[in-house]
Amino acid sequence: MELIQEFEESVNNAKNLPDQANEVLLKFYGLYKQATEGDVNIEKPSNMFDFKGIAKFNAWEALKGMSKEEAMRSYIQLVKSLQ
Repeated sequence: MELIQEFEESVNNAKNLPDQANEVLLKFYGLYKQATEGDVNIEKPSNMFDFKGIAKFNAWEALKGMSKEEAMRSYIQLVKSLQ
């Protein structure tokens, strides 16, 4: 199966996983954004009380430099490990 197809299938499968801890959800978010958009391309939220926005930004920024293909593979492996 082609990597992009397997990634898209994993994205759909992730929606059917049982509830996950915030750390896992942030990992999903960061890997998804890195796989679909590449390195972080937005400003870090300036409101220090935007805890959710800052956490999501940090999860994505932590993957800076990872290729889109590697991010897709990591996302697929994460879904498989939780099924």
